[in-house]
Amino acid sequence: MSDSPAARLQQLFEGHRLTPTQRRIAHSMVRRAGDVPFLSSVELAELAGVSQPSVTRFAVALGFDGYPALRRHLREVAPAESESAEDGQNEYQQAVQAEIENLRHLSELLADPSPVERAGRLLAGSRPLPVLGLRAASSQARGFAYFAAKVHPDVRLLDEGGTMLADRIDAARRAGATTLLCFALPRHPKEVVEALAYARSAGLTVVTVADSAFAPVAGHSDLLIPAAVGTGLAFDTACAPMLLGRVLLEAMCDALPDAQASLEEFDTRAATRGLFVE
Repeated sequence: MSDSPAARLQQLFEGHRLTPTQRRIAHSMVRRAGDVPFLSSVELAELAGVSQPSVTRFAVALGFDGYPALRRHLREVAPAESESAEDGQNEYQQAVQAEIENLRHLSELLADPSPVERAGRLLAGSRPLPVLGLRAASSQARGFAYFAAKVHPDVRLLDEGGTMLADRIDAARRAGATTLLCFALPRHPKEVVEALAYARSAGLTVVTVADSAFAPVAGHSDLLIPAAVGTGLAFDTACAPMLLGRVLLEAMCDALPDAQASLEEFDTRAATRGLFVE
């Protein structure tokens, strides 16, 4: 198992029934995993947008006497600082190294392929298949939908919010959709949380790719597979969510008996049209 700060926090939270406020704290801690052992309860409360007593109750819910005991535990399990790992690296190199660690953690998560395989079957069986991603996650949704359309007969991209979003979910459901795929990345738009709640109320199964298992969308997802984002630059980096999207495409293709034939047919049409430069 990965020894990254984020991975250790995920393991610490697993198995605990957390309230929505506590999930928010957990999500904020995972996002700032390297800094958390050095934050006061007031600083963590400000980071998560909750009250300081909520942080104390959160620590108690995890089995500690209070927040100081939780912070002490996090400092004790933190690995020793490496003299060579990041010393001398500039901020760009450090951002790349952080993404490599995110990908390593994703690889370890995929050692149990059953969640991805289940997701692949759900996506393959939904006709049509709505794919949702707003703001920062819109590029992830669009990339998935572009490739999925080569093997799936009816993919519907939902990458714009507004009052029409619920209408488009309704239309997909009336057309026979059984599953909605969502890409949810920070900062999490309120509209995405509301859309997932609406989709589930309409009878859709929600499969979500999110930056952590404690993201705000977790409570409205039937199957959530986490893939961390990098936070070392001015704008988040999302290599792991992108790769997880491709893994889900592979799992969906495995569950579609005519996927290979569809790809071959596309290649034939593309050659006839001279679509690509050889």
